[in-house]
Amino acid sequence: MNTNTILVERDTFESNGRSFFSYFIKGQVRGKEVKAAVMPPDKGGYAVLDIVFGEAMSAELVIKPYEIKDEATGNVIKGNTYAARSVDKTTGEVFECTIKPFRNSDKMLLNMILRWAEH
Repeated sequence: MNTNTILVERDTFESNGRSFFSYFIKGQVRGKEVKAAVMPPDKGGYAVLDIVFGEAMSAELVIKPYEIKDEATGNVIKGNTYAARSVDKTTGEVFECTIKPFRNSDKMLLNMILRWAEH
């Protein structure tokens, strides 16, 4: 993969008079700007993402490859898990929260963004 850092970004939106954050990864695929929506693995993860992001509107995307071998068939399943990461500038402490694509279409977009980032 290329050495450019891919960011998880956030933006505010209003719902029922309250402000919330939406999280996404932007990229360019075939010359078109796209956004893949991401979310924490469960509802409680939004509080963790708030800590990871702090006052910032972006955090580093961390990609962790995995392989699982099905002992019965011998098939190997490969994929990636994702996380948003930030480092406290004062203490050097690392904050991280697992994230996943919001919808299946976001998973496809994220895969495209990552492939095109390699070019």
